Amino acid sequence: MGKSKKRLSSSQMIILGFAAVILLGAFLLMLPVSSKSGTVTPFLDCLFTSTSAVCVTGLVVQDTAVHWTVFGQTIILLLIQIGGMGVITVAVAITMASGKKISLMQRSTMQDAISAPQVGGIVRFTGFILKGIVIIELLGAVIMAPVFIQDYGFGEGLWMSIFHSVSAFCNAGFDIVDDGVLYNSLMGYAADPVINVTIILLIIIGGLGFLTWRDVYTNGLHVKRYRMQSKVILSVTAGLIVIPTVYFFFFEFAQLPMAQRIWGSLFQAVTPRTAGFNTLDLNAMSETGQMLTSLLMIIGGAPGSTAGGMKITTFAVMFSVAMAVFQRRQNGQFFGRRIDDETIKNAATVFLMYITLFLVGGMAISKLEDLMLMDCLYESASAMGTVGLSLGITPELGWVSRLILIAQMYIGRVGGLTLIFATLPATRNTQSRLPLEKISVG
Repeated sequence: MGKSKKRLSSSQMIILGFAAVILLGAFLLMLPVSSKSGTVTPFLDCLFTSTSAVCVTGLVVQDTAVHWTVFGQTIILLLIQIGGMGVITVAVAITMASGKKISLMQRSTMQDAISAPQVGGIVRFTGFILKGIVIIELLGAVIMAPVFIQDYGFGEGLWMSIFHSVSAFCNAGFDIVDDGVLYNSLMGYAADPVINVTIILLIIIGGLGFLTWRDVYTNGLHVKRYRMQSKVILSVTAGLIVIPTVYFFFFEFAQLPMAQRIWGSLFQAVTPRTAGFNTLDLNAMSETGQMLTSLLMIIGGAPGSTAGGMKITTFAVMFSVAMAVFQRRQNGQFFGRRIDDETIKNAATVFLMYITLFLVGGMAISKLEDLMLMDCLYESASAMGTVGLSLGITPELGWVSRLILIAQMYIGRVGGLTLIFATLPATRNTQSRLPLEKISVG
Protein backbone atom coordinates (compact mmCIF):
# COMPACT_ATOMS: atom_id res chain seq x y z
CA MET A 1 0.00 0.00 0.00
CA GLY A 2 1.19 3.49 -0.81
CA LYS A 3 1.89 5.98 1.89
CA SER A 4 -1.04 8.20 2.81
CA LYS A 5 -0.63 11.87 2.08
CA LYS A 6 0.54 13.90 5.03
CA ARG A 7 -1.80 16.81 5.65
CA LEU A 8 -0.44 20.26 6.26
CA SER A 9 -0.93 21.61 9.76
CA SER A 10 -2.82 24.87 10.40
CA SER A 11 0.47 26.67 11.05
CA GLN A 12 1.96 25.41 7.78
CA MET A 13 -1.13 26.44 5.82
CA ILE A 14 -0.95 29.96 7.29
CA ILE A 15 2.73 30.54 6.48
CA LEU A 16 2.48 28.99 3.00
CA GLY A 17 -0.69 30.98 2.26
CA PHE A 18 1.03 34.26 3.11
CA ALA A 19 4.12 33.28 1.08
CA ALA A 20 2.01 32.41 -1.99
CA VAL A 21 0.12 35.73 -1.89
CA ILE A 22 3.39 37.65 -1.48
CA LEU A 23 4.96 36.00 -4.53
CA LEU A 24 1.83 36.49 -6.66
CA GLY A 25 1.73 40.16 -5.64
CA ALA A 26 5.40 40.61 -6.51
CA PHE A 27 4.90 39.20 -10.03
CA LEU A 28 1.83 41.41 -10.61
CA LEU A 29 3.76 44.49 -9.49
CA MET A 30 6.54 43.62 -11.96
CA LEU A 31 4.13 44.10 -14.87
CA PRO A 32 4.87 47.29 -16.87
CA VAL A 33 1.24 48.41 -16.36
CA SER A 34 1.93 48.62 -12.60
CA SER A 35 4.57 51.36 -12.82
CA LYS A 36 4.10 54.91 -14.10
CA SER A 37 7.30 54.61 -16.14
CA GLY A 38 5.76 51.68 -18.07
CA THR A 39 8.83 49.55 -17.41
CA VAL A 40 9.42 46.40 -15.36
CA THR A 41 10.18 47.20 -11.73
CA PRO A 42 13.10 45.10 -10.36
CA PHE A 43 11.95 41.88 -8.68
CA LEU A 44 13.51 42.67 -5.29
CA ASP A 45 11.68 46.04 -5.18
CA CYS A 46 8.41 44.28 -6.04
CA LEU A 47 9.04 41.49 -3.52
CA PHE A 48 9.78 44.06 -0.81
CA THR A 49 6.62 46.07 -1.65
CA SER A 50 4.43 42.96 -1.84
CA THR A 51 5.79 41.62 1.47
CA SER A 52 5.25 45.01 3.10
CA ALA A 53 1.65 45.13 1.81
CA VAL A 54 0.65 41.56 2.69
CA CYS A 55 2.36 41.84 6.08
CA VAL A 56 0.58 45.22 6.52
CA THR A 57 3.85 46.95 7.29
CA GLY A 58 4.18 50.07 5.13
CA LEU A 59 7.95 50.16 4.64
CA VAL A 60 8.61 51.06 1.00
CA VAL A 61 11.54 51.31 -1.38
CA GLN A 62 9.46 53.22 -3.97
CA ASP A 63 7.08 56.09 -3.17
CA THR A 64 3.62 54.52 -3.58
CA ALA A 65 2.03 57.67 -5.05
CA VAL A 66 4.89 58.50 -7.42
CA HIS A 67 6.08 55.11 -8.70
CA TRP A 68 2.92 53.00 -9.01
CA THR A 69 -0.03 53.52 -11.38
CA VAL A 70 -3.63 53.19 -10.20
CA PHE A 71 -3.40 49.54 -11.30
CA GLY A 72 -0.28 49.05 -9.19
CA GLN A 73 -1.86 50.86 -6.25
CA THR A 74 -4.96 48.66 -6.59
CA ILE A 75 -2.78 45.53 -6.42
CA ILE A 76 -1.10 46.94 -3.29
CA LEU A 77 -4.50 47.74 -1.75
CA LEU A 78 -5.78 44.21 -2.43
CA LEU A 79 -2.63 42.77 -0.87
CA ILE A 80 -3.14 45.02 2.18
CA GLN A 81 -6.76 43.87 2.51
CA ILE A 82 -5.81 40.20 2.23
CA GLY A 83 -2.96 40.66 4.70
CA GLY A 84 -5.10 42.61 7.16
CA MET A 85 -7.98 40.14 7.10
CA GLY A 86 -5.64 37.17 6.97
CA VAL A 87 -5.14 34.77 4.08
CA ILE A 88 -7.18 32.05 5.79
CA THR A 89 -10.06 34.45 6.53
CA VAL A 90 -10.15 35.46 2.87
CA ALA A 91 -10.11 31.81 1.75
CA VAL A 92 -12.97 30.94 4.12
CA ALA A 93 -14.91 34.02 2.95
CA ILE A 94 -14.57 32.91 -0.68
CA THR A 95 -15.74 29.41 0.25
CA MET A 96 -18.74 30.86 2.11
CA ALA A 97 -19.63 33.15 -0.83
CA SER A 98 -19.53 30.19 -3.24
CA GLY A 99 -22.04 28.32 -1.07
CA LYS A 100 -19.68 25.44 -0.29
CA LYS A 101 -19.56 23.77 3.11
CA ILE A 102 -16.71 24.78 5.43
CA SER A 103 -14.74 21.67 6.36
CA LEU A 104 -13.58 20.88 9.90
CA MET A 105 -9.97 21.41 8.77
CA GLN A 106 -10.85 24.88 7.47
CA ARG A 107 -12.63 25.69 10.72
CA SER A 108 -9.62 24.56 12.76
CA THR A 109 -7.22 26.58 10.58
CA MET A 110 -9.50 29.62 10.88
CA GLN A 111 -9.48 29.21 14.65
CA ASP A 112 -5.67 29.35 14.70
CA ALA A 113 -5.55 32.25 12.23
CA ILE A 114 -7.71 34.58 14.33
CA SER A 115 -6.71 33.20 17.75
CA ALA A 116 -10.28 32.12 18.52
CA PRO A 117 -10.75 30.16 21.78
CA GLN A 118 -12.87 27.41 20.17
CA VAL A 119 -13.90 25.97 16.82
CA GLY A 120 -17.62 26.13 17.59
CA GLY A 121 -19.34 29.10 15.95
CA ILE A 122 -16.27 29.98 13.87
CA VAL A 123 -18.21 30.29 10.58
CA ARG A 124 -20.75 32.66 12.12
CA PHE A 125 -17.87 34.62 13.69
CA THR A 126 -16.18 34.87 10.27
CA GLY A 127 -19.36 36.42 8.88
CA PHE A 128 -19.34 38.92 11.76
CA ILE A 129 -15.70 39.82 10.94
CA LEU A 130 -16.42 40.35 7.23
CA LYS A 131 -19.45 42.58 7.87
CA GLY A 132 -17.51 44.60 10.44
CA ILE A 133 -14.57 45.16 8.08
CA VAL A 134 -16.80 46.37 5.22
CA ILE A 135 -18.82 48.73 7.44
CA ILE A 136 -15.82 50.27 9.21
CA GLU A 137 -13.73 50.76 6.07
CA LEU A 138 -16.67 52.32 4.20
CA LEU A 139 -17.38 54.68 7.10
CA GLY A 140 -13.73 55.73 7.21
CA ALA A 141 -13.70 56.42 3.46
CA VAL A 142 -16.95 58.42 3.61
CA ILE A 143 -15.70 60.61 6.48
CA MET A 144 -12.34 61.39 4.81
CA ALA A 145 -13.73 61.81 1.27
CA PRO A 146 -14.70 65.53 1.55
CA VAL A 147 -11.18 66.48 2.66
CA PHE A 148 -9.39 64.56 -0.09
CA ILE A 149 -11.94 65.55 -2.78
CA GLN A 150 -11.45 69.20 -1.89
CA ASP A 151 -7.66 68.83 -2.27
CA TYR A 152 -7.44 66.44 -5.25
CA GLY A 153 -10.76 66.54 -7.12
CA PHE A 154 -13.62 64.03 -7.06
CA GLY A 155 -12.12 60.94 -8.74
CA GLU A 156 -8.66 61.04 -7.20
CA GLY A 157 -9.99 62.26 -3.85
CA LEU A 158 -12.47 59.38 -3.63
CA TRP A 159 -9.75 56.85 -4.49
CA MET A 160 -7.47 58.37 -1.83
CA SER A 161 -10.18 58.17 0.83
CA ILE A 162 -10.81 54.47 0.06
CA PHE A 163 -7.09 53.65 -0.08
CA HIS A 164 -6.24 55.37 3.20
CA SER A 165 -9.27 53.95 5.01
CA VAL A 166 -8.31 50.38 4.11
CA SER A 167 -4.63 51.05 4.80
CA ALA A 168 -5.38 52.55 8.23
CA PHE A 169 -7.87 49.90 9.33
CA CYS A 170 -5.50 47.13 8.23
CA ASN A 171 -2.70 48.91 10.13
CA ALA A 172 -0.64 49.01 6.92
CA GLY A 173 0.56 52.62 6.76
CA PHE A 174 0.77 52.83 2.95
CA ASP A 175 -0.21 56.26 1.61
CA ILE A 176 -0.74 57.73 -1.86
CA VAL A 177 -0.45 61.44 -0.98
CA ASP A 178 1.46 63.17 -3.79
CA ASP A 179 2.39 66.61 -2.44
CA GLY A 180 5.71 66.95 -4.24
CA VAL A 181 7.77 65.54 -1.35
CA LEU A 182 8.81 61.86 -1.49
CA TYR A 183 7.87 59.58 1.42
CA ASN A 184 5.99 62.43 3.12
CA SER A 185 3.13 60.25 4.42
CA LEU A 186 0.34 62.41 5.94
CA MET A 187 2.52 65.34 7.04
CA GLY A 188 0.39 67.71 4.97
CA TYR A 189 -2.56 66.90 7.26
CA ALA A 190 -0.77 67.33 10.60
CA ALA A 191 -3.39 69.77 11.96
CA ASP A 192 -6.45 68.44 10.13
CA PRO A 193 -8.88 67.06 12.78
CA VAL A 194 -10.96 65.00 10.31
CA ILE A 195 -8.01 63.07 8.90
CA ASN A 196 -6.32 62.72 12.30
CA VAL A 197 -9.39 61.46 14.18
CA THR A 198 -10.49 59.10 11.40
CA ILE A 199 -7.06 57.53 10.85
CA ILE A 200 -6.46 57.22 14.61
CA LEU A 201 -9.81 55.48 15.20
CA LEU A 202 -9.33 53.14 12.23
CA ILE A 203 -5.88 52.15 13.51
CA ILE A 204 -7.16 51.52 17.05
CA ILE A 205 -10.25 49.57 15.94
CA GLY A 206 -8.21 47.42 13.55
CA GLY A 207 -5.59 46.77 16.23
CA LEU A 208 -7.99 45.71 19.01
CA GLY A 209 -8.72 42.34 17.43
CA PHE A 210 -11.85 40.64 16.17
CA LEU A 211 -12.56 38.84 19.47
CA THR A 212 -12.49 42.15 21.36
CA TRP A 213 -14.95 43.58 18.79
CA ARG A 214 -17.35 40.74 19.52
CA ASP A 215 -17.14 41.34 23.26
CA VAL A 216 -17.88 45.05 22.81
CA TYR A 217 -20.66 44.34 20.30
CA THR A 218 -22.27 41.66 22.48
CA ASN A 219 -21.93 43.26 25.91
CA GLY A 220 -21.85 46.97 25.13
CA LEU A 221 -20.76 49.02 28.15
CA HIS A 222 -21.11 46.08 30.57
CA VAL A 223 -17.33 45.70 30.89
CA LYS A 224 -17.61 43.14 33.71
CA ARG A 225 -19.06 40.67 31.21
CA TYR A 226 -16.05 40.93 28.90
CA ARG A 227 -13.58 38.08 28.70
CA MET A 228 -10.35 38.65 30.62
CA GLN A 229 -8.41 38.95 27.35
CA SER A 230 -10.63 41.78 26.10
CA LYS A 231 -10.24 43.65 29.40
CA VAL A 232 -6.45 43.29 29.21
CA ILE A 233 -6.34 44.45 25.58
CA LEU A 234 -8.54 47.50 26.19
CA SER A 235 -6.79 48.61 29.38
CA VAL A 236 -3.24 48.10 28.10
CA THR A 237 -4.12 49.80 24.79
CA ALA A 238 -5.41 52.82 26.69
CA GLY A 239 -2.20 52.99 28.74
CA LEU A 240 0.01 52.62 25.68
CA ILE A 241 -1.81 55.54 24.06
CA VAL A 242 -2.08 57.94 27.01
CA ILE A 243 1.47 57.64 28.42
CA PRO A 244 3.35 58.15 25.09
CA THR A 245 0.94 60.99 24.13
CA VAL A 246 1.83 62.87 27.33
CA TYR A 247 5.56 62.26 26.73
CA PHE A 248 5.45 63.41 23.10
CA PHE A 249 3.37 66.50 24.01
CA PHE A 250 5.76 67.75 26.70
CA PHE A 251 9.16 66.55 25.48
CA GLU A 252 9.15 66.07 21.69
CA PHE A 253 6.73 68.50 20.02
CA ALA A 254 6.75 71.46 22.47
CA GLN A 255 7.95 73.85 19.75
CA LEU A 256 5.00 73.24 17.40
CA PRO A 257 1.77 75.27 17.15
CA MET A 258 -0.81 73.96 19.65
CA ALA A 259 -3.08 72.21 17.10
CA GLN A 260 -0.16 70.33 15.49
CA ARG A 261 1.28 69.60 18.93
CA ILE A 262 -1.92 68.02 20.25
CA TRP A 263 -2.80 66.02 17.13
CA GLY A 264 0.84 65.10 16.44
CA SER A 265 1.39 63.77 19.98
CA LEU A 266 -1.75 61.63 19.89
CA PHE A 267 -1.13 60.44 16.33
CA GLN A 268 2.48 59.53 17.08
CA ALA A 269 1.38 57.51 20.14
CA VAL A 270 -1.19 55.52 18.13
CA THR A 271 0.53 54.95 14.79
CA PRO A 272 3.47 52.80 16.00
CA ARG A 273 0.96 50.05 16.91
CA THR A 274 1.17 49.16 14.06
CA ALA A 275 0.13 51.47 11.25
CA GLY A 276 3.15 53.41 10.03
CA PHE A 277 1.61 56.71 8.99
CA ASN A 278 3.26 59.86 10.28
CA THR A 279 2.14 63.49 10.38
CA LEU A 280 5.36 64.97 11.81
CA ASP A 281 9.07 64.71 10.97
CA LEU A 282 10.33 61.56 12.70
CA ASN A 283 13.98 62.53 12.20
CA ALA A 284 13.39 65.65 14.33
CA MET A 285 12.58 63.49 17.37
CA SER A 286 15.22 62.86 20.03
CA GLU A 287 16.82 59.41 20.36
CA THR A 288 14.69 58.88 23.47
CA GLY A 289 11.53 59.54 21.44
CA GLN A 290 12.73 57.26 18.68
CA MET A 291 13.51 54.47 21.16
CA LEU A 292 10.09 54.83 22.79
CA THR A 293 8.53 54.60 19.33
CA SER A 294 10.63 51.48 18.62
CA LEU A 295 9.35 49.81 21.79
CA LEU A 296 5.74 50.64 20.88
CA MET A 297 6.36 49.14 17.41
CA ILE A 298 7.70 45.92 18.92
CA ILE A 299 4.68 45.58 21.25
CA GLY A 300 2.17 46.01 18.40
CA GLY A 301 -1.57 45.30 18.60
CA ALA A 302 -3.88 42.54 19.83
CA PRO A 303 -3.92 38.86 18.79
CA GLY A 304 -6.34 38.09 15.98
CA SER A 305 -6.24 41.69 14.76
CA THR A 306 -4.96 43.47 11.66
CA ALA A 307 -1.91 44.59 13.65
CA GLY A 308 1.46 42.88 14.06
CA GLY A 309 4.14 42.98 16.75
CA MET A 310 4.71 40.62 19.68
CA LYS A 311 1.13 41.56 20.73
CA ILE A 312 -0.26 43.52 23.66
CA THR A 313 -1.17 40.32 25.52
CA THR A 314 2.43 39.04 25.37
CA PHE A 315 3.68 42.31 26.84
CA ALA A 316 0.94 42.26 29.50
CA VAL A 317 1.64 38.65 30.52
CA MET A 318 5.37 39.32 30.92
CA PHE A 319 4.62 42.41 33.00
CA SER A 320 2.13 40.50 35.16
CA VAL A 321 4.60 37.67 35.80
CA ALA A 322 7.27 40.21 36.83
CA MET A 323 4.79 41.83 39.25
CA ALA A 324 3.95 38.40 40.69
CA VAL A 325 7.66 37.81 41.41
CA PHE A 326 8.01 41.24 43.01
CA GLN A 327 4.99 40.58 45.23
CA ARG A 328 5.99 36.94 45.87
CA ARG A 329 2.75 35.63 44.40
CA GLN A 330 2.42 32.15 42.87
CA ASN A 331 0.99 33.26 39.50
CA GLY A 332 0.58 36.27 37.30
CA GLN A 333 -3.00 37.49 37.25
CA PHE A 334 -5.48 39.86 35.59
CA PHE A 335 -8.88 40.96 36.88
CA GLY A 336 -9.11 38.18 39.47
CA ARG A 337 -8.00 35.44 37.06
CA ARG A 338 -4.63 33.68 37.14
CA ILE A 339 -2.54 33.04 34.02
CA ASP A 340 -1.78 29.40 33.17
CA ASP A 341 1.82 28.15 32.79
CA GLU A 342 1.40 27.34 29.06
CA THR A 343 0.51 30.96 28.31
CA ILE A 344 3.51 32.22 30.30
CA LYS A 345 5.89 29.90 28.40
CA ASN A 346 4.46 31.00 25.05
CA ALA A 347 4.71 34.66 26.02
CA ALA A 348 8.32 34.28 27.16
CA THR A 349 9.22 32.52 23.90
CA VAL A 350 7.59 35.18 21.72
CA PHE A 351 9.14 37.99 23.80
CA LEU A 352 12.64 36.51 23.47
CA MET A 353 12.18 35.91 19.72
CA TYR A 354 11.07 39.45 18.96
CA ILE A 355 13.71 41.16 21.09
CA THR A 356 16.46 38.95 19.63
CA LEU A 357 15.39 39.42 15.99
CA PHE A 358 14.91 43.17 16.55
CA LEU A 359 18.44 43.59 17.96
CA VAL A 360 20.19 41.17 15.59
CA GLY A 361 18.45 42.64 12.54
CA GLY A 362 19.27 46.22 13.51
CA MET A 363 22.92 45.42 14.29
CA ALA A 364 23.34 43.43 11.06
CA ILE A 365 21.95 46.29 8.92
CA SER A 366 24.10 48.82 10.79
CA LYS A 367 27.24 46.76 10.11
CA LEU A 368 26.35 46.03 6.47
CA GLU A 369 25.41 49.60 5.57
CA ASP A 370 27.77 51.47 7.94
CA LEU A 371 24.83 53.45 9.35
CA MET A 372 23.98 54.72 12.84
CA LEU A 373 22.79 51.83 15.05
CA MET A 374 19.76 53.77 16.36
CA ASP A 375 18.50 54.39 12.81
CA CYS A 376 18.88 50.72 11.92
CA LEU A 377 17.21 49.52 15.12
CA TYR A 378 14.29 51.83 14.29
CA GLU A 379 13.84 50.24 10.84
CA SER A 380 14.30 46.77 12.37
CA ALA A 381 11.58 47.44 14.96
CA SER A 382 9.33 48.82 12.23
CA ALA A 383 9.74 45.62 10.18
CA MET A 384 9.38 43.20 13.12
CA GLY A 385 6.31 45.05 14.37
CA THR A 386 4.92 45.32 10.79
CA VAL A 387 4.59 49.07 11.31
CA GLY A 388 6.16 50.95 8.41
CA LEU A 389 7.52 54.02 10.17
CA SER A 390 10.92 54.92 8.76
CA LEU A 391 13.73 57.38 9.32
CA GLY A 392 14.26 57.38 5.56
CA ILE A 393 17.06 54.82 5.21
CA THR A 394 15.04 51.89 3.77
CA PRO A 395 15.05 53.04 0.08
CA GLU A 396 18.86 53.33 0.18
CA LEU A 397 19.59 49.92 1.69
CA GLY A 398 21.47 47.18 -0.17
CA TRP A 399 19.86 43.91 -1.22
CA VAL A 400 21.06 41.91 1.82
CA SER A 401 19.63 44.47 4.25
CA ARG A 402 16.36 44.51 2.29
CA LEU A 403 16.14 40.72 2.55
CA ILE A 404 16.65 41.02 6.34
CA LEU A 405 13.71 43.45 6.53
CA ILE A 406 11.60 41.19 4.27
CA ALA A 407 12.25 38.23 6.61
CA GLN A 408 11.42 40.36 9.66
CA MET A 409 8.15 41.61 8.12
CA TYR A 410 7.13 38.05 7.25
CA ILE A 411 7.93 36.67 10.72
CA GLY A 412 6.22 39.66 12.33
CA ARG A 413 2.99 39.07 10.41
CA VAL A 414 2.61 35.28 10.48
CA GLY A 415 3.73 35.18 14.10
CA GLY A 416 6.80 33.71 15.75
CA LEU A 417 5.03 30.74 17.32
CA THR A 418 3.18 29.95 14.09
CA LEU A 419 6.50 29.80 12.25
CA ILE A 420 8.08 27.61 14.94
CA PHE A 421 5.13 25.19 15.05
CA ALA A 422 5.13 24.98 11.25
CA THR A 423 8.82 24.25 10.81
CA LEU A 424 9.84 22.22 13.88
CA PRO A 425 8.48 18.69 14.39
CA ALA A 426 6.38 18.17 17.51
CA THR A 427 8.00 16.03 20.20
CA ARG A 428 5.95 13.30 21.80
CA ASN A 429 4.87 13.89 25.36
CA THR A 430 5.93 11.11 27.69
CA GLN A 431 5.03 10.43 31.30
CA SER A 432 8.69 10.37 32.37
CA ARG A 433 10.26 13.58 33.65
CA LEU A 434 13.90 14.59 34.01
CA PRO A 435 15.41 15.03 37.48
CA LEU A 436 14.87 18.53 38.93
CA GLU A 437 17.79 20.77 39.84
CA LYS A 438 17.59 24.47 40.64
CA ILE A 439 19.49 27.19 38.81
CA SER A 440 19.99 30.69 40.18
CA VAL A 441 18.72 33.65 38.15
CA GLY A 442 18.77 37.41 38.71
